[in-house]
Amino acid sequence: MGAKTALYQEHLNLGAKVVDFAGWDMPLHYGSQVEEHYKVRGDAGMFDVSHMTFVDLKGERVREFLRYLLANNVDRLKSPGRALYTCMLNEQGGVVDDLIVYYFDETYFRMVVNAATHDKDMVWIERHAVIFDVSVTELTDVALLAVQGPEARNKVHDLLSPAQREKAEALAPFNAVESEGFFISRTGYTGEDGYEVMVPADQAVDFWRRLHKIGVHPVGLGARDTLRLEAGMDLYSAEMDEETSPLEAGLKWTVAWEPQDRNFIGRAALEPQYNAIPARKLVGLILDDRGVLRGHQRVIVDGQVVGEVTSGSFSPTLGKAIAFARVPYDVSGQVLVEMRGKQLPARVVKPPFVRHGKACFE
Repeated sequence: MGAKTALYQEHLNLGAKVVDFAGWDMPLHYGSQVEEHYKVRGDAGMFDVSHMTFVDLKGERVREFLRYLLANNVDRLKSPGRALYTCMLNEQGGVVDDLIVYYFDETYFRMVVNAATHDKDMVWIERHAVIFDVSVTELTDVALLAVQGPEARNKVHDLLSPAQREKAEALAPFNAVESEGFFISRTGYTGEDGYEVMVPADQAVDFWRRLHKIGVHPVGLGARDTLRLEAGMDLYSAEMDEETSPLEAGLKWTVAWEPQDRNFIGRAALEPQYNAIPARKLVGLILDDRGVLRGHQRVIVDGQVVGEVTSGSFSPTLGKAIAFARVPYDVSGQVLVEMRGKQLPARVVKPPFVRHGKACFE
């Protein structure tokens, strides 16, 4: 038996297929993964993402600490609630984890990191925080519901108090606000607009049920993966890990090189690579033949194995199999992907595959 979120019984009540995910008992789907995918693309769906790790960082030197810990530059965060996507790197430039960091004030930031990397992340953060006299507090009495889709914001607004609604409606993307015990963030992992709403754990069931009552469909981890893949969003342990730099994971844009005197962890290892042509790159693949692309399938060019699929699935929006693959920098056009003893042709494309609910490719 794994750890359970405050919404575990709700998932069972709705007929979810529950699977182990990073030590948590989480819903894979509630009957039809494809139907859940379409609900998010066309209307609104809700995810229980309470298994994520929430960390509050406080101290007089907390900004200085985060300038050192993170590859992106938190100096961009100046207004309360502003969020930034970034990676924590090791000294070799590999990715310890990817995360979102929020600014509250000059002595208080919050980070949301991945569930699967919880233990190593906490050790890494605490190891460096002590040098800057920054306190590290993990939040364990909260739940996080992601409500995503073109109608997601309107449906969340209908359930908020007047004060909460006024503040939420004013949020720009990648901003958040605290109001009456709710932390409402205009972020997500689907390529659609929406919110991630952090609530006290004892209020999670009530909020979930009220969302369900107004027609917000529950969505499991299966559709969450196809949605993020269509949207061209990396997954930790697939597209990036401690052996892979953000430059090889399609995340060059998350590394802030200015100011030049900001000595973040991993900078010295990455600098020689920054203006050089990388040996490998992350690309998108579309399979026009029948079949499903999966992680670790081999990519072949001119009879030689040159790379592999990092993650793949069937795309409900395109009606075809899609994937990320890591290949040599000069690979383009057509490749072959090996599956079940066959080599099937695939197109090399630049993600995303879907933008604003619309297919980017035929």
